[in-house]
Amino acid sequence: MKILDIGEVAVQTGLSPSTLRYYEEIGLIASIGRKGLRRQFDTQTILQISLIQLGRSAGFSLDDIRGIFGADGQPDLPRSELRARADEIDRHIRELTKLREALRHVADCPALSHMECPTFRRLLHIGSRRGRPLPRSRAVRGAGKTK
Repeated sequence: MKILDIGEVAVQTGLSPSTLRYYEEIGLIASIGRKGLRRQFDTQTILQISLIQLGRSAGFSLDDIRGIFGADGQPDLPRSELRARADEIDRHIRELTKLREALRHVADCPALSHMECPTFRRLLHIGSRRGRPLPRSRAVRGAGKTK
């Protein structure tokens, strides 16, 4: 079994040693001992940290992520929660896509003034009511048309 010290784990994962110590403190990873003052980890820790980073990228909290590791440090992935998170990401992608389309319309609108553009005015009106991006059909309907 190959043993890595905290500095090697930091280099391989891109995390700072202080983050690694924090992850150990809250039970996300476990060192297998020390060599002098430096914590030592087995190579499995790199895989655990990769899973932690993937979870963080997907929007899971550290508490959520801690709950997926069993006592042996092996992941027990909650498939239904992963599906729900993927669905949430899909919704967010759709909303961001609509926002991107609206912004592109505003940026490319041929109207002399944005306030003359009926699509822009509709975007302002609906956006202020809803506080979030518009549905695609409203955001692009009439795109490029001016009065």
